[in-house]
Order: sequence, then structure tokens, then C-alpha cells
Amino acid sequence: MYTVGNIYVITAVAVIGGGLFGFDIASMSAIISTEPYLCYFNQIQGDDVNKCYGPKPDVQGGITAAMPGGSWLGALISGYLSDKLGRKRSIQVGAIIWCIGSIIVCASQNIAMLAVGRIINGFSVGICSAQVPVYLSEIAPPSKRGRMVGCQQWAITWGIMIMFYISYGTASIKGTAAFRIPWGLQMVPAILLFVFLLFLPESPRWLARQDRWEEARNVLVLVHAKGDVDSPFVALELAEIKATVDFERQNADVTYMELLKPGMINRTHVGIFMQIWSQLTGMNVMMYYISYVFTMANVGSAVLLSSSIQYIINVVMTIPALIWVDRWGRRPTLLVGAALMATWMFANAGLVATYSRAPRPGEFDNAAESFSISGKPATALIACTYLFVASYAPTWGPVSWIYPPELYPLRVRGKAVALATSSNWAFNFALAYFVPPAFANITWKVYILFGVFCTVMFIHVFFMFPETASKTLEEIENIFDDSTPGALRLIGTPAWKTRVNRDIHHTESGNVDPDKLATLNAYHAEDKTAGLSDEAPKV
Repeated sequence: MYTVGNIYVITAVAVIGGGLFGFDIASMSAIISTEPYLCYFNQIQGDDVNKCYGPKPDVQGGITAAMPGGSWLGALISGYLSDKLGRKRSIQVGAIIWCIGSIIVCASQNIAMLAVGRIINGFSVGICSAQVPVYLSEIAPPSKRGRMVGCQQWAITWGIMIMFYISYGTASIKGTAAFRIPWGLQMVPAILLFVFLLFLPESPRWLARQDRWEEARNVLVLVHAKGDVDSPFVALELAEIKATVDFERQNADVTYMELLKPGMINRTHVGIFMQIWSQLTGMNVMMYYISYVFTMANVGSAVLLSSSIQYIINVVMTIPALIWVDRWGRRPTLLVGAALMATWMFANAGLVATYSRAPRPGEFDNAAESFSISGKPATALIACTYLFVASYAPTWGPVSWIYPPELYPLRVRGKAVALATSSNWAFNFALAYFVPPAFANITWKVYILFGVFCTVMFIHVFFMFPETASKTLEEIENIFDDSTPGALRLIGTPAWKTRVNRDIHHTESGNVDPDKLATLNAYHAEDKTAGLSDEAPKV
């Protein structure tokens, strides 16, 4: 039925959906300072009639923000789409939409057409960015779940770097081909994503919820047991999935309002703030407008090349998280990342406040380029910017995608992750629109603002974000159960008391607790209300 069962191959294909987001970021950040773009979409009449100044700062903010604006809507809708069509097919729908948006962007005749195309592209990114983590979290073994879902972030970094260098290579082309070529090439990964997904299995948990039990078992055997139909771990996992489905069938069809009920409100707030804080670190702002920062640091004609170094850092520094995030745990990774990012943001604020000056008339082309810094302070500013990226890449970058799908029960996971991801895009939209006028009006205080955000998120994670690493998705349910001894009302187990499950490797190797499996099977044998004895295979 399925030709691919290797979890690494499945992940490599699925995270192409994340790569689309990276392609979009770089296709804008690398192009907005090039002459063909500035001249074709020019709105500003400067002193030099032979020079193009490009769109106005607020209009450029709107062009950039069009993509996350569309992503916000796409993420919200993806929950319904995923529950109806399945995780895999919803990602394929996103790939088709991306191609449509890319055609419009590539053919843009004016700013309005460009913005519409980016909204459509964003709609696709919203679907894929919400449902790729759900798909991978539901199909990956618990001990590798963080690594697999974290590859979403790694794919984003690769997409950024690849598209940046494509755009850098075409920047010297005369005329509109300089930006139309990279915008057209954006379609290639989406086409590959759609085709390769045809050969991948569907999420076993989604299949189980559709009463397609034999298919669900086949996927678990294929992906988690290398074809061993007698695997004790598959038997335990299927039994736990049955217990979850059994309970959920006693509830009505889920709506977004269920996420606000007492038993769900805490994890809803954690998932939403996970995505909000990932934006308020300031990382995506760095990616979108890094060329402004390096222009103000007076690196001259090497702006694009200097900017590209951070993309390489982003790719390389994501690798440690992919290898060790399941061993480190989610909480320590987030806490260390927040502390380091706050340090570099405050350092940048201090450097610019102390050593920068207002630009001279005609020194820079854009009002958002509102200060000038040179010499050793400029070198330190660039170094702190690189260090910020190196701190984000192995921490908040991958964990922001890993964490939300782990928090929710099966019946609400699609919609809950969609809601959390939509908050990411809402803040992405706001920040993309806010940063150019912010640099123009409050200059170095922008760094102070993001430094404060990083400090607050450190405190929030310590008190409210529980550890979920190396636990089955069904086991994580117990963390939020506020009826257990020592639990807090509406919260469950205090976050600072949760730990990484170090025994999951033994369980996946077949060392299953026979009493636990027997208890689950006895429960299913006795239960007559959910109809599982008729629908689900025996384990």
C-alpha cells in the first residue's frame, strides 16, 4: 500500500513544506535592496532623479507582511482541512496553492498584484506550517519525535539560504528577470512536495480516528517496527491510541471553543504563547530586514554577502538540536535560548545607543535605515547579530515547531495546532509591518523591545511550559490532568517538576511493561460503549 516506511525519508519529504516558508523569506529579504526591484516598484521621488528608492517604508512593510497575513488565515483553516482530508492531503493542497501564488508573484505588474500573490503564498505556508508538524508528530516514534518535527525548522533555514543565494546570483541581471527568476523557481519545491507525498503513509492516529484500524496498524508496523507485525511496542502504541479514541468518541465533534474549556485552556495558552514568543524573539525580523541592519553598519557593497553569513549560521546551528533535542528536553533548550537571545539584543541596543549617529542627508536610501555605526562598534553589532542567530537556531527555532503538536489530545490536535500556528502568523504579520517604521522612529530602542520580550519569555517558560520530550502523545495527557496528586487546578503537574522520559528507548526496543499492555487490552475487551471491539483489531 505504501512504498516508503523510513521515518527519515518521510520527514525529508514532509518538511519541504517548511522549506516553502524559507524560500519566501529569502526571496523578499535578498531582493528588497536590489536596483531592479527598487526601480520597478519605485514610489519615492528623491533628490537624485537617476536613482530608484523603491516602495515607501510603510508600503514595503505591507508587501512583506502580506505573506504572514495570508499565513494566519491559512493556518486557521488548516485545522478543518486536516481533520476532513487527512494530514497528508492537506499538505498537498498547500503545495498546489503555493504554485498558484508563485505564478502571480512572478508575473507581478504592480505592488497590488505582488501583495495578492504573497497573500496566496502565505495561505499555503499557513497550511503547511501548521500541519507538517502535526503529521510528523503523529507518525514519528516518541524518542525521535523532536528530531523529526525539528527538521521543519531546518528545512526553513535551508529554504532561506538556497533562495538567498539564487536571488544573490540573479541580482546582477538587468531588468525584472532579476527578481522574476527566483520568484518563479519557488514553485519547484512545491511540485516535488506534492509528487513525493503520494508515496508516503497517512498519519496512523488520523486513520484510527476514521476507524481505518488496519491501515493504522500497517503504518505503525511499517514505520516503527520495520515490518515486524508482532512488535510489542506497536501493540502497546495501538492500544494507547485505542484508549484515546475510545474516550474521544464519547465527546461531540470538536470545535475551536473546546480549546477554551477548563480542561484545555492551559495547554491552549501554552501552545499559543510558544508560537507568539518565537516571533517576539525578533528572529524573523532579522531575516526580513537584515539588509537594513548591515547597511546601517556601513559594510558597503558587501551587504548581501554579509547578510548571507547569518543564513549559513542558521542552517549549521540547527543541527545540534536535531541530534540532541530529545535528550536535552524542551524546557532547558527554551530557557537557555531565551537567556542568550536577551543578552545579544541588549548588547546591540547598548552598542547602537552609545556609538551610532544620525545618518547624513542622502547617506542612506530608506527612512528605516535610521542610524549609522562604523568601526569596531559596527563589527561588534554584526557579531552580536550573528550570535543571536546562533542562539535562536538550536533552541527556539526547532522547538517552536516541535512543542505545540505534543500538547494536545488527538481529537483537537489539528485545530489546536492550527490556532497556535495562526498566532505565530498574526505576530509575524504585525512585526513585518511594524519594524521598518519602528527603526525609522525609535531606532536602537527596537533592540531593547525585543530584549525585554526574551526576558519575559524566559520567566514564562520556567513557570508554565512542562517537559514533553520522549513521551508518547498519549502519556503527555497525564501531565495536564489536574486530578492527580500534587497537580495544580486547571494546570496539572507544575512545569518545573516535569522531566524527560529516559526509558522510552527501552520501550521502543520491545521492553514493554506486560501489565500495562494487559490492562489496556482488558479495558478494550470490557468496553461496550465505543464500539472498539467491532472496529479495532485486537492487540
